[in-house]
Amino acid sequence: MPNIKSAEKNMRKSRAAAVRNRAQRSALRTALKKATDSEATNESRLDAISLLDRAARKGLIHRNAAARHKSRLAKASK
Repeated sequence: MPNIKSAEKNMRKSRAAAVRNRAQRSALRTALKKATDSEATNESRLDAISLLDRAARKGLIHRNAAARHKSRLAKASK
């Protein structure tokens, strides 16, 4: 356990961020699975793309990884 107040605060912040990141990553993965499904609608693909953009902007995933997923979604929708 940290002995310094700032270290305690940093630990609280990192735990909160970890929970938030886990939830967002889970939502992103679910959206990607729904978008790549055989009977995926255009709306589900758009939802996945917007989540990818947000995740890349927030640093949840790398921007190149988001671009790769978006490219594969576009290729699969044709």
